[in-house]
Amino acid sequence: MPVVVQKYGGSSVADLPRIRRIAEEVVARKRTGYELVVVVSAMGKTTDQLLALARELSVSPPRRELDMLLTTGERVTMALLSIAIHELGEEAISFTGSQAGITTNDRHSDARILEVRPFRVQDELARGRVVIVGGFQGVSYKREVTTLGRGGSDTTAVALAAALDAEACEIYSDVDGVYSADPRVVPGARHLPELGYAEMQEMAQAGAKVMNAQAVEFAKQAGIAIYARASFQPGRETVIRKGAPAEEYTPRAVVSSRNIVRVRLIGQASGARLTDVLSLAEKHQIPLREVSFASPPATPAWSRAAFLIPLENAANYPRFREELKLLLGDAVELDEHLGAVSVIGEGITRDGKALLAGLARVEGLGVPLEGLTTTAFRISFLVPLGDVERLVVDLHAALIEAHEPVLAAGAVRVQEEGGGGNPT
Repeated sequence: MPVVVQKYGGSSVADLPRIRRIAEEVVARKRTGYELVVVVSAMGKTTDQLLALARELSVSPPRRELDMLLTTGERVTMALLSIAIHELGEEAISFTGSQAGITTNDRHSDARILEVRPFRVQDELARGRVVIVGGFQGVSYKREVTTLGRGGSDTTAVALAAALDAEACEIYSDVDGVYSADPRVVPGARHLPELGYAEMQEMAQAGAKVMNAQAVEFAKQAGIAIYARASFQPGRETVIRKGAPAEEYTPRAVVSSRNIVRVRLIGQASGARLTDVLSLAEKHQIPLREVSFASPPATPAWSRAAFLIPLENAANYPRFREELKLLLGDAVELDEHLGAVSVIGEGITRDGKALLAGLARVEGLGVPLEGLTTTAFRISFLVPLGDVERLVVDLHAALIEAHEPVLAAGAVRVQEEGGGGNPT
């Protein structure tokens, strides 16, 4: 029978009535002739609550112990869902990430999957069981429990789908797919029926919460189509796959990332000190973005280095900040109340229209521009945290709502081999 991997987020399994509903959906799907692997997140806000408990004891808890603590949330959900499925007359078995064969590197709190050997999963599917897997977790090659960072259950699901040669990977949450902006912030946000891997990955990296960037990377490598759907509202969906029709060099989405810190090293020998700072960041496993260095030719002894730290997966930032100030003193500047607003679209920087329009909106709102970066798919404005939401609303209105989407010439839908068709 064909294999389908499903993932249910925390809101979908927030309480026992919802877990029962998910169990009913899973059993009904299995009885239509599919082998099912179901990846689950922790119930509701469990992860946040566990993290809060740890931080009552320590400002910067050891990342290894955080991983041991946080992975208990998924274990609760997977066992309860397995019990609920048994009550409906089907056999099910729950596995942790390590039991499912997920091996990661040894970086705690934001580990990357290195390999998936799903032998136990395959054995249980062959016995006719539904396999429930705790998302967000794995085991390092050192046999340590690791977690995959926020949104890591998506990565678990896609990695398993690739390893099992699944027909599709279905991601269920409280929204019916991907939108051109967060509908809770932008009432005029448009539903996006299809997206290519690159656009979705840029959106995820820029802060869109509906999908994990590493999960999209896995899907792209394996050619797995991802179907993003609402758990309890059948109907619309977003399909993420190769060959999705692209809009011709026009913005498709506006997303934001909050709680970004900019670190700047200024003065003599700051270039030499950059190596020390990067080593300190590695020691505390602090994720860095957009590292830059400049040394004016006229004064080569004077230089400037800078980088950004997204705080979402920077559990040890307080300790890193303390040691950084001890190391550099007045030679380091920290801007801790920043956010990034990003305009996403394939080929968006091929000409200057979107960039000029975005800069005009920033200036028109009187928002201080702290930084600007671009890629082939993204224009990102670094701004004060308090200006993020109103800039998202304004850019979406000016660059997306004011224009009808135009498909690029010759754009066609391509069915992915082994994953392009909708299995439902």
